[in-house]
Amino acid sequence: MNSDQEQALQLATEAGHILLENRAEISRVEETMERIAAAYGVEDESFFVLSNGIIATGQHYARAEFIPIKGTQLSKVVEVNQLSREVERRRPAGTTDADTPECRRDAGAPMPVHELASRLQSIRTAPGKPAWEVILGIALGVSSFCILFGGSLIDAAATFACGLLLGAFMAYVSPHLSRLIGNVAGGLVGGLLCILSVLMGFGDHLPNMIIGTIIALVPGVPFTNGMRDLANEDYIAGTTRLTDAFLAFLCIALGVALAFIAEGLFSGGIMELGAPVKDAVAAAWYIQLPAAFVGTVGFSALFGAPRKYYNECGFAGMAGWAVYLAIAGPSSVVAAAFLGALAVAVMAHLLAVTRKCPVTVFLVCGIIPLVPGGGIFWTAYYLVTNQLRLAATTGFTALKVTIAIAGAIILAAALAARLQRKHNK
Repeated sequence: MNSDQEQALQLATEAGHILLENRAEISRVEETMERIAAAYGVEDESFFVLSNGIIATGQHYARAEFIPIKGTQLSKVVEVNQLSREVERRRPAGTTDADTPECRRDAGAPMPVHELASRLQSIRTAPGKPAWEVILGIALGVSSFCILFGGSLIDAAATFACGLLLGAFMAYVSPHLSRLIGNVAGGLVGGLLCILSVLMGFGDHLPNMIIGTIIALVPGVPFTNGMRDLANEDYIAGTTRLTDAFLAFLCIALGVALAFIAEGLFSGGIMELGAPVKDAVAAAWYIQLPAAFVGTVGFSALFGAPRKYYNECGFAGMAGWAVYLAIAGPSSVVAAAFLGALAVAVMAHLLAVTRKCPVTVFLVCGIIPLVPGGGIFWTAYYLVTNQLRLAATTGFTALKVTIAIAGAIILAAALAARLQRKHNK
């Protein structure tokens, strides 16, 4: 192994590091690392990737690296993926699998390793979305989802204001907290903001406002990619990420519960909430579908998706919500969630092919409208008010919806993988 090949292995590991710290799925991390190593003629490499670590070995090379999760910037996942494709296209003639028209296009002119190192460093150190864009995205997202979950236009306006404040908290305070404490604190802050808004007369339906607000805290990336890892038979990483996601759900619910307890300490008792309601005006399809589009675009900013894909993400979320609305009923919520998620997943895979972009970008953003935020809220509320039977029923329904969404993601991933294998043959 020459010095360039050893450095190529180091850079392949660096590329995997960037992907993994931004929560890319395990199969993408391994595939990207193998692509870069093979482009420089390294054929004896071995990569083993976990949810927070990489082990890379070669003939005279070995490296194990722990990778803490810093956040989610899907734009960096896209950039590393595109860079690895460029490295593969510039693969020199005579290397394994290089004898294709696309790979011969730049045959004999491999990317210098110092250029690859420089570009990877630029991607890793690039700043994320500006705070104003993330905060505005959160505000647009939570106000739109307030409408999706039954809130009125007035409720949406109040939730927008709460979303701006919650967004500021998430941008400037949460990064300094552990993930679990950050989720509890976020649920507490979001719940208190909505409660104070209603007490001041700004907003009518508190449950719908809180449900919309806490969606900003939902761990959409680890949940979605955990499902995709399971579909790719990466069971350790998939289980780890799903455990992380469910812990986040529990912490958000705990934060909301603490918000009601705190309000009850000042008012002399926890406020009583009536049955869930849906505003008749906002329930119209011509309001629901644009709200799903705007809400998904808002959360695309939160997840760090590239701006040029905002529209596609919005359409994926809107398509899934349209299917959900067409099917949902008192006895068909689970089926509606499954088919809606399947529509999002299929559309995400199609967009990934046509736009030459990782499917994660469209899938993670598009699936958010279907996340059972209402189940999280009502389960927390019923527990706080000692309505244990309702808490169990609501929590079990939310769990079934979650499993249905997971099943749809796994099914779509399995079908896409099978079609890809047939195409390669």
